[in-house]
Amino acid sequence: MTVSLDTLKKQNADTSNALIEHWAESPPFAKLAAYEGNLTTSRDQEDAEKLQKGIDFAKSKGVIDPDYVPEPYVKLDVLGQTPDAVASKIIQQVKSASAEGDDEAASKGSVIVLCGLSGTGKGTTVSKLREKLEGEEGKQVVTWSNGNIFRSVTYLAATWCEQNGCDGFDAEKALTKENLASYISMLSFGKFGEGEGEYDTRIHGLGLDMYVSKVQNTELKSPKVSKNIPTVAQVTQGEVILFAADAVKTLGDAGRVVLLEGREQTVNYVRTPHRFTLMLSDESLIGKRRAAQRLMAAALPALDDGATEEAVGEALEASLTKLVAEIDEQS
Repeated sequence: MTVSLDTLKKQNADTSNALIEHWAESPPFAKLAAYEGNLTTSRDQEDAEKLQKGIDFAKSKGVIDPDYVPEPYVKLDVLGQTPDAVASKIIQQVKSASAEGDDEAASKGSVIVLCGLSGTGKGTTVSKLREKLEGEEGKQVVTWSNGNIFRSVTYLAATWCEQNGCDGFDAEKALTKENLASYISMLSFGKFGEGEGEYDTRIHGLGLDMYVSKVQNTELKSPKVSKNIPTVAQVTQGEVILFAADAVKTLGDAGRVVLLEGREQTVNYVRTPHRFTLMLSDESLIGKRRAAQRLMAAALPALDDGATEEAVGEALEASLTKLVAEIDEQS
């Protein structure tokens, strides 16, 4: 199978599927896919362990209920299915649950939680869900991520260090139980602005007064945030989880459909009957998808707009050869 420039330019699931089919019998691609699959699995496991430490710490502090039991998840095998088909299936499940009559989502809004290992297509599925819910269902859709809340707390902690004469970021002094409670109290979620306003998170304290939507790509991505967020996240999982749960409930009660993507340990604490876990019955596809993503990104810059399928094939092969060589150098 050949790959066209138009397909390569999409840089999406269609491109990934085309490349996987293109290299179906290729030993070098199989080697890269196995490497990427192992790397992704190891990273997921490492992240899960770190996250669980944060959750256990929050439970030990009494921030979150150790006996909390979330609503059950619906497992969806996405093998061989397009993101469009997966999104349609999720929407149908949500409609069915609402039609049973005891679900407030029918008259208010709803919260749809999406989990799954890296490589199962969560991000693409969320994009398709938003597209369908807004375009076909006429819903007001919001995607929520806890990332900006962790960044906001980190920004406040770094600012506290600056104002208190610390030598750089002093986690021991800045992240006391009292300080963490203070930082969280400086965050509020609601409607801000003129008229009816827009939903946003406000950071108000330590002389700061800003809105996350305005600073998420500037101050909240500054070096003092980026390099310290892992340290802060480990001790604020519980606080951020509860803040997010309240914010998401506010949005749902206001008639919004909230799409919440994340790991089960954190999204468990958001009350909703609409929980889905994406899975692949053939987990080797995780590595193949990741390998395809790296290859499509590496090959495209080397091609002109008028590149032929032969030129595309050569660029892809060159990228594959280079990435496999890098693996061999690490061995």
